[in-house]
Amino acid sequence: MAGTLYLCATPIGNLGDMTPRVVETLHMVDVIAAEDTRNSIKLLNHFGIHTPMTSYHEYNKVEKAHQLVHQLTAGQNVALITDAGTPAVSDPGEILVRMCLEQGIPVTSLPGPVACITALTLSGLSTRRFCFEGFLPTEKKEKEVVLRELAQESRTIILYEAPHHLTKTLEELYRTLGQRRITLCRELTKRFETVMPTTLEEALAYYREQEPRGEYVLVVEGKSLEKKRQEDIAAWKEKSIEDHMEYYRSLGMEEKAAMKQVAKDRGVSRREIYHYLHVE
Repeated sequence: MAGTLYLCATPIGNLGDMTPRVVETLHMVDVIAAEDTRNSIKLLNHFGIHTPMTSYHEYNKVEKAHQLVHQLTAGQNVALITDAGTPAVSDPGEILVRMCLEQGIPVTSLPGPVACITALTLSGLSTRRFCFEGFLPTEKKEKEVVLRELAQESRTIILYEAPHHLTKTLEELYRTLGQRRITLCRELTKRFETVMPTTLEEALAYYREQEPRGEYVLVVEGKSLEKKRQEDIAAWKEKSIEDHMEYYRSLGMEEKAAMKQVAKDRGVSRREIYHYLHVE
């Protein structure tokens, strides 16, 4: 009978956030797969956990995942932890989870701290709809594509960033997204937790003068639906009404339905579209 993979959330700063269930599980399993065993040993020692550890990180994620799957298939129970937070969120753990599910190996998650949700709830921005982007791509062209997509995103956007990249990232966000509200969070759950609600322009000016320190979670306001609607109307109005109608006809729409949609796109009444097409 196969063992179980346990995804164990660990504190993002405050050791008091370690759940009793995670502590119990880390005692019970046969092996703990850790992102950095040098960091995790401090956590395990604090809770008196002496379970054997093995490294599982970005640079061995495929090879080690096969090894862990073999151990799970043989009946061993494995716990996966990261340096901080919930495994498999912007993390190589997603590969191990996928391989386990493909092999029919049980996987369960032990909920706990996660930096992106903690920051979102502290941001003062809309929490009803949001998207998590994690770290922006390092490759220039791929990053440009992602930034263009984020510029049109109406949901609240959550990003991670390291201190040495923060100023450049703020510059890129301001250039691509324009002026937006942003909340910068650092040292979450720790003694010197900092939550800074501001704007992209003001944040950029501040960090051009102050050296960023610590890992950051950036929570950025999405594009307002009204602004998005106005931009869509402006884009459609660059087309002639005839071309606009032809676009919807090519999708198989009947005349009345096409006129109704064209009117909606252009922010006018259907009567105006009808009058233009049949009177002019």
